[in-house]
Amino acid sequence: MSYSCWLECIRGCGRRYSIFDVVYRCEDCGGLLDVVHDLDALRDRSSEEWKALFDERTRTTEWPFGSGVWGKKEWVCPDILADNIVSMYEGHTNCFWAERLGKQIGVSELWVKLCGNSHTGSFKDLGMTVLVSVVRQMISTGRPIRAVACASTGDTSASLAAYAAAAGIPAAILLPRGKVSTGQLVQPIANGALVLSLDTDFDGCMRIVQRVTQDETIYLANSMNSLRMEGQKTVAIELVQQFDWRVPDWIIIPVGNLGNVSALGKGFLMMKELGLIDRLPRIACAQAERANPLYRSYLTSFEKYQPVQAQQTLASAIQIGDPVSYERAVRVLRQLDGVVEQATEDELADAAARADRTGMYACPHTGVALAVLFKLIDRGDIRHDHRVVVISTASGLKFTDFKVGYHEGTLTGVTSHLANPPQELPASYEAVSQAIDRAIAAH
Repeated sequence: MSYSCWLECIRGCGRRYSIFDVVYRCEDCGGLLDVVHDLDALRDRSSEEWKALFDERTRTTEWPFGSGVWGKKEWVCPDILADNIVSMYEGHTNCFWAERLGKQIGVSELWVKLCGNSHTGSFKDLGMTVLVSVVRQMISTGRPIRAVACASTGDTSASLAAYAAAAGIPAAILLPRGKVSTGQLVQPIANGALVLSLDTDFDGCMRIVQRVTQDETIYLANSMNSLRMEGQKTVAIELVQQFDWRVPDWIIIPVGNLGNVSALGKGFLMMKELGLIDRLPRIACAQAERANPLYRSYLTSFEKYQPVQAQQTLASAIQIGDPVSYERAVRVLRQLDGVVEQATEDELADAAARADRTGMYACPHTGVALAVLFKLIDRGDIRHDHRVVVISTASGLKFTDFKVGYHEGTLTGVTSHLANPPQELPASYEAVSQAIDRAIAAH
């Protein structure tokens, strides 16, 4: 059976494009585009046959199916040639059983999907492998693409730079000056991208890159480009696969530009449509209080939407006031009975520290999701018997300044209730022994 996909306007006007067209919005109505698959063709295999195929490919050495994304190639991008795929065997990230933290907060099954255990340290790799592979195929057929470009708060730029470098494609990165962690900033620099640090915020960078990419020889790599979501939706498939094809009750995900929740919902809806699952989870979108346009819209039942001027937040990757994928996210939240909640700087920092005390090393965005989890438990939305998955979007190792600042007590607006700074002692057996005894007694 020949599988296929295309771009289609999400507003239902019927306009279609090839996935190899350089287009990001519907030229008739201005709506965002989604990749749509021929589901009738995909029904040539039963749900059990798809499950068996995906399980069989898990971590195979057969190119390119060992990737957590390309192991689902027929569901992601069937039109791409294997020789054009740019993959670093992304995906297959650990679903960590947060047993101790779960017991502390009263949830019998708490899991954390560690999407930051990836090549560049974030879930963005899942989408970037698809986008850069499509660009590589376009170039191979003579399409005059000179470069790929994105605006970023850190993780998108790192991922694009790495995959573009692997493909030999020039990359231009627009970053808000002083609003990206050192660990994230150095990644695209090291991979040889053109890094432009602009005196604005992410939304300002996004406005400029959209103008730059009106030149069709410079290809837009932000999540406004729906190809990104085809890779990111495999998080949903992989999660269910890790639970022996059973669906969690709740998924908590930190959101900024809203492409990740749109992709997650898309994965679950596709599985249900093709019979791999018989129910959908509930989704909770977690926003930083200082960058919360989706939360504000949720309070009006999504009847009103107003972009905000995002304020500086420790969760810098979601410091976005005018998310591109708002329409997509609202559609997913309505289909999956979703909720939106926010977290203050104090709440997200303490939530990350609390998780760290049980063996994790949470980035600040995961801290936002954990803080929202605690709130949903406190108000009874999440019960003891629910299976809950928190999506950790990036490696905590990218945010050393955040961790150091918390334990030194120097983060602005944060009271470090769980600070654990090193103790400076004389080099004596007695001092060390006494310190150990005190620590054991207080444990």
